[in-house]
Amino acid sequence: MMITRLEDPNDSNKFKTFATMKQILQIPNPPPPIPRPALPPPDPYFHVAPPTPLRSCTLSRRDLAITASSLPLLVSSFWSRQAQAIEAPTARISTQEADSATGDCGNQPVAQKAFLDISIDGEPVGRIIVGLYGDTMPFGASRFATLVTGAAGISYRRKEFVKIVPSYIQHGGVRSYGVDAELAKRAGSNLEADNLVEEWEALCKKCPGTKNVAGSLGLVIRDPTKPPPKLKLVARKGKLEIDEEEVRTDPNGTEFVIAINDSPDLDASTLVVGRVLEGMDVVEKISRVKTVQENTSSPYFRVAKLIGDKRAVVAERGFNRPYSKVVVTNCGLAD
Repeated sequence: MMITRLEDPNDSNKFKTFATMKQILQIPNPPPPIPRPALPPPDPYFHVAPPTPLRSCTLSRRDLAITASSLPLLVSSFWSRQAQAIEAPTARISTQEADSATGDCGNQPVAQKAFLDISIDGEPVGRIIVGLYGDTMPFGASRFATLVTGAAGISYRRKEFVKIVPSYIQHGGVRSYGVDAELAKRAGSNLEADNLVEEWEALCKKCPGTKNVAGSLGLVIRDPTKPPPKLKLVARKGKLEIDEEEVRTDPNGTEFVIAINDSPDLDASTLVVGRVLEGMDVVEKISRVKTVQENTSSPYFRVAKLIGDKRAVVAERGFNRPYSKVVVTNCGLAD
């Protein structure tokens, strides 16, 4: 109990008296207590969770880079699924029907033959003989035949293979600009791939199964991963107009691929125009050439590509490129 010393004003001797805190705070007529409203009974089916205490969140640059690196994967996978679902629809068929359709499309009649002599770092490694489907794929077979013979003003001669992956090898073809384009223009050749795309669409309807089977030869005519054009404001004659800017150019239909194994991932971009008749051992030698290691899993590369860094685009073009020089030394029609 607390003790407080007080001075009594009626005490003439000024003696000190003591009183307790209870006596000092005692009130003669205390006010009545304020009634409180009764609380409703608790609901057994409703429960309020206690509030979560706020915590500070600290992220490093590496955490932000790893978090942002997942965005391009989601975007690329979404657009690839949309492109395959919209631009290359396939009907639902049974496994037996798909195998029979693939076999029929893979064993088309050969109208003419062509050859490609290959060298690696200047050393000849052999010849590849391919058969072209001139009866069923007239535009694609004609495009390849004119490029191996040089009738288009340009040819595959002295041109290199630019991509080597475990499932296929890819030749760089001819360019749509510079000296190649000028030579093709003088010869009256058209490097556009419009007719090839129409032929590819007809092939997708006819052959719902895998078209790029092992040993097949195809022309690259589409880029299914190409993003839509960007919209930008352009000032023309004192007025602002909306213009579309192409992010990447479409393939010109001169690059070709030779499938080492069944490659259904090529069906969305490649028109099959023939198959390898002789020289698959040469194709396997090319596939064993050492290439630039792919580094798309790096978070720094993903962030650079997400923000549009041109260095990431240039580096991506060099992935899977052979260190050795794999060249077509000679080409033409075979007997």
